[in-house]
Amino acid sequence: MALTGKLETETEIKAPADKFFKIFRSQAHHLPNICSDKIHKIEVHEGDWETQGSVKHWSLTVGENSESIKETVDQIDEENRSITFKVLDGEVLKDYKSYKFTTQAIPKGEGCLVIWTIEYEKASEGGPDPHNCLEFSVNITKDIESHLVNG
Repeated sequence: MALTGKLETETEIKAPADKFFKIFRSQAHHLPNICSDKIHKIEVHEGDWETQGSVKHWSLTVGENSESIKETVDQIDEENRSITFKVLDGEVLKDYKSYKFTTQAIPKGEGCLVIWTIEYEKASEGGPDPHNCLEFSVNITKDIESHLVNG
């Protein structure tokens, strides 16, 4: 059984790619207002809201579990509207030695296709695949869509 893995999901939304990307690129502090039942608080721990390498602490609910993570922006690709986050600390690292997640917004008509990718290394052979985190990503994508389209 492989200890490393990669999961991906795609969600088509009616919001423009640039606006979706901007939420994660520079406006993550709005996420607790946009999806308050899932993301409760995000605070800058080091740096700021926009700079690659800045560290943020998130308090969230994934499924029925309250969790916190500390992440850093590992990579920003403005041209492809893609951001990769690397988890530095938090409950998720009980099951994984390493954990990165990427969001990308690809223009499609008047909306966009949002792709979430999770790359991970399990801490042990019997550890779970992070399907619950992919579901969480789809759910916040829909909340952001609603905010951008109706807000």
